[in-house]
Amino acid sequence: MATRIEEYLTRLDRFSGGAEPRFFPVDPPPEGAHKITTIIYQDLPDHGFLTALTYGLSLADHPEWTLGRPELCISVRSSDERWGHAIGYLASTLIHACPFGYGDTINFGEPIATDTTMTAFVVFAPAVLDRADYMRVLDAPPGADPADVVNIAGMYPIYDSERHFIHAEGLERFWQLGWDPYDPSRPAVV
Repeated sequence: MATRIEEYLTRLDRFSGGAEPRFFPVDPPPEGAHKITTIIYQDLPDHGFLTALTYGLSLADHPEWTLGRPELCISVRSSDERWGHAIGYLASTLIHACPFGYGDTINFGEPIATDTTMTAFVVFAPAVLDRADYMRVLDAPPGADPADVVNIAGMYPIYDSERHFIHAEGLERFWQLGWDPYDPSRPAVV
């Protein structure tokens, strides 16, 4: 029987077409007992893109995770691995503080990578994955213990002004503004 991590990596292999990722353990914060690994793919889904996912966040507990637990995913038109390291850092440092639910915004507090001035993220369904690839990724059956239900949440880089707009107007209204979720050098839309 495959282990949890083996099942997760098998699902990522299907999504990536067998592309070889790089694995980066994230140093846990002093009070953190959970180990997070960032998994980074270059040139996925297309040449010039970076796609990264976490593993380990879903092993933690959070009171809002009643139907399943998240892992994080980011996909940007960039080769800068800092994008992947940023979501690993957020998973590690916010593991018990943030539910990473759709519409949640996170202030990173500084430019996320060298090719952007964006300083925040919004969480939503990952645009780079089909629903079958981001929901119930461990193939947990209906009625399974929520600890065994893993869903991948998309992390979208945004500007601080956009973070404030989402708080005031909502994610749906922001999403309708016609912005490119993959472009880290795009101008702010609000």
